[in-house]
Amino acid sequence: MQVTETLSEGLKRELKIVVPAAVLNEKLDAKLNDMRGKVQIKGFRPGKVPVTHLKRVAGRQEMVQIIDATIGESIRQVVADRNERPALNPDVALVEGADIEKIVVGSADLEFTAAYELLPTFELTDWSAIELERPVLAVEDAEIDESLARIAEGSRSFDDKGEGAEAASGDRVAIDFVGTVDGEAFEGGSAEDIDLVLGSGQFIPGFEDQLIGVKVGDKKIIEVTFPEDYQAKHLAGKPAKFDVTVKSVGMPGELVMDDEFAKKVGIESFDKLKEAIRVQLETRNSGASRTKVKRQLLDKLDAIYTFDLPEKLVESEFEQIWKQAVDTLEREGKTFADEETNEEDAKAEYRRIAVRRVRLGLVLSNVGESNKIEVTDQEVSQALVERARQFPGQEREVFDYYKNTPMALATLRAPIFEEKVVDYIVSLANVTDKPVSKDELFAEPEA
Repeated sequence: MQVTETLSEGLKRELKIVVPAAVLNEKLDAKLNDMRGKVQIKGFRPGKVPVTHLKRVAGRQEMVQIIDATIGESIRQVVADRNERPALNPDVALVEGADIEKIVVGSADLEFTAAYELLPTFELTDWSAIELERPVLAVEDAEIDESLARIAEGSRSFDDKGEGAEAASGDRVAIDFVGTVDGEAFEGGSAEDIDLVLGSGQFIPGFEDQLIGVKVGDKKIIEVTFPEDYQAKHLAGKPAKFDVTVKSVGMPGELVMDDEFAKKVGIESFDKLKEAIRVQLETRNSGASRTKVKRQLLDKLDAIYTFDLPEKLVESEFEQIWKQAVDTLEREGKTFADEETNEEDAKAEYRRIAVRRVRLGLVLSNVGESNKIEVTDQEVSQALVERARQFPGQEREVFDYYKNTPMALATLRAPIFEEKVVDYIVSLANVTDKPVSKDELFAEPEA
């Protein structure tokens, strides 16, 4: 095998590889000799098929397979010999002017090119020099009480107010309604036996206020305007009418938070319910804090590392991001103008995101490999269980799909690996706890 480097520019490499026809013919002869002892051909006793006859019958097909396998084997060997790490599988092409027919019949050398990009090399930084602030929010008794009140409110009973009683704020009414826009009924604008607590803010602004004072049996036309930012864009900002029929009016019953109340929500005592809420809130705060720390870390890594990237990796990442963005716009019935941008600027922004993701992915991968950070089969299995739970009634299909689709299973493994690498770096970084308010902890990050 003869190897010639035809391109070495940055991370890009291109090699010309020549495999002599004699090598291909030797492989074909070995394959046919192996086959003659196994194949059965009419007119010949088992194991007695002449190689020359077998070559006429199956030689072409076998040579095509040998050529394909030889290309792959040659590239792997050459790359290993050169101690290189391609970012993606090389692009392979026969050299210009190559006669594929002659190669297949074994009368011409196999000459092809392999073009690829290398994974960049870089030094890992001293993690102890990275300074991070970890936001810390303690769970206060008042927040536990608020959570208890919300749970209690959700399980509150309502007592019928009796015939002729008017609905007041805080009362629950059962209603039927038919909504129209420009005189036409619209999808999702009609329903029956809907329970609505007046003042809860569940419906369009102004809807609930107009039900104050209604009685059982009343029919009322309610006129409202959909908010400008309403999720259904074809209704946003439009005036609508709802023909409402009141079927019942109930006043809220007394809230009693005790052991019996706790048992109604599946906890054995009120004290244990409070403790469960505390643990839940602490877990929520801890998760939000970890997300903030991870974002800080990734921002710092993005600033530290500026090495060149394989163009095809970036392009592949960009295409995924772009497709997701376009699909989301189409699904929501929006345009780039609705997002206060245009296609050209959006592409530039998403490409910057793709560059960031690829660079950070390479850094985290390097850290994981250098420190032998691995994802266990048990961790992947747990992730698969959690994934299957998202599809009630289809758990078996989900399990089978992931078990039989290595690429899909890799999508479960990758985020686990990333989180473990992030935890490793944070454990070595200089982290300072910083008390914050709830608003600060849960504020959306800047773009």
